[in-house]
Amino acid sequence: MSNDAFVVPLKQFDLAKERLRAGGTNDVTTLARTLALDVLRNCAPRHVIVVSESEAISHFAEAQGAEVWYSTATSLNEAVQGAYGGLSDRFERLLIVHGDLRSPEGLGSFNPVEGITIVTDHHGRGTNVLALPTGLDFHFAYGSDSAQLHVLEAQRLGIDVTLIKDSPWRFDVDEPSDLN
Repeated sequence: MSNDAFVVPLKQFDLAKERLRAGGTNDVTTLARTLALDVLRNCAPRHVIVVSESEAISHFAEAQGAEVWYSTATSLNEAVQGAYGGLSDRFERLLIVHGDLRSPEGLGSFNPVEGITIVTDHHGRGTNVLALPTGLDFHFAYGSDSAQLHVLEAQRLGIDVTLIKDSPWRFDVDEPSDLN
């Protein structure tokens, strides 16, 4: 069993970032691809697994040297839950990171403490990076207030949790104001 790996869920680029599209941001498809590429490159030298339902994303991920976990899930939580369960026999710990971090530099050298580590978004409410041991009955809760929901889930399991609110990875790109 390998020590750990990054898991990066990615939506098809031309469908991703709905709030940016609704906010009038130009060329969101290229922006989504650029952000994802930067995240994947900065996960090196660790093993990277991209979770996606898209054949185009699968080809993109493989071209970057990432493994692909094909998912037919209908939600982010379901996709991550499936990958987490399916990869638990191969890795001791998974680091789930979103593919829209504005400054992903240093991800590959991130060494989280034992237990569960949550890197919040800049509001302190979302979960941009989640590092956790495999083999737990952990239930993912991405969406509104996911950082607090993930803390509660760690507490339910009796696992120590570290919350990081001042990381450069706290800036993800969801809304037009996040581009500044």
